Amino acid sequence: MTVWIVFTAFIILFLALDLGVFNRTPHVIKTKEAAIWTSIWVSLALAFSGVIYWVFKDGLIENPTNLTPNAAVLKYITGYLIELSLSIDNVFVIAVIFSSFAIPQKYQHEVLFYGILGAIVFRALMIFFGVALINKFDWIIYVFGAFLLFTAYRMLTHKEAEFNPKKSKIFRFIKKLFPVSTKMDGDKFFIKRMGVRAATPLFLALIIIELTDILFALDSIPAILAITADPFIVFSSNILAILGLRSMYFLISRMLTKFRFINYSLVVILAFVGLKMIFAHNVDIPEWLSLGIIALSLAGGIIASVAIPANSDSIVKED
Repeated sequence: MTVWIVFTAFIILFLALDLGVFNRTPHVIKTKEAAIWTSIWVSLALAFSGVIYWVFKDGLIENPTNLTPNAAVLKYITGYLIELSLSIDNVFVIAVIFSSFAIPQKYQHEVLFYGILGAIVFRALMIFFGVALINKFDWIIYVFGAFLLFTAYRMLTHKEAEFNPKKSKIFRFIKKLFPVSTKMDGDKFFIKRMGVRAATPLFLALIIIELTDILFALDSIPAILAITADPFIVFSSNILAILGLRSMYFLISRMLTKFRFINYSLVVILAFVGLKMIFAHNVDIPEWLSLGIIALSLAGGIIASVAIPANSDSIVKED
């Protein structure tokens, strides 16, 4: 329990420093600043593997799956890499939402900050219930595996359509709950319009980002549970990846067109972890192999996006 409390306190402390100190004044996040923070978060997440080794080695945390320290580290890094790669899809959607509601760049960080707070709570609940289900019902792992395979198939065959948040059911539902204003007043989420308290585009963007993240979590949580059912490894790898999502957004949102083939990497990753869940009771796949396949899949999509000229897309799609 002590490890959980310390980890949670660390997350709360850094979030407080983030908004209260480092980003107290709204400003545009430049590429250089985003790259520095992305490097910090990735380095911090990888360094946390040392903490994982230590707590499992010294028995400072419950170990229901009897993991060795080395196995725990491999599962943590694999889970972190899965969540990090699946988060790329979030970046695309977040960029569309900000563009649709014309959110100024200097306020985008604050919206993402509060979005992260909600994501941590919702994902903690999903992880808790997901782990509980796997521990109580062995057969649920096959359901998760089949769901991931279906998601991979849908991602592979789904034709890209323009996502318009203002035409979504979520947006229409929010308009029924709150008066909505098209005008903004700095970084305020609500303003008074003709004596009526109305939601600004900042609040609308925040709610839609929050709800779409829950949908993305339906893929990422089962994917990590395919690697391990240890709650601390699942939670820490997931949360550290989410915390780095903000800086990653500002780093790669300006280069979205360069990652044209990343979806194929995600298809491979989802299909692999789905099959791993389905055959978990019959085939023992080493953790180093899982980590290698996931890393190669992600690297392959990035390299292909950079190496293959944009005008070759039509040839690929016709095949």
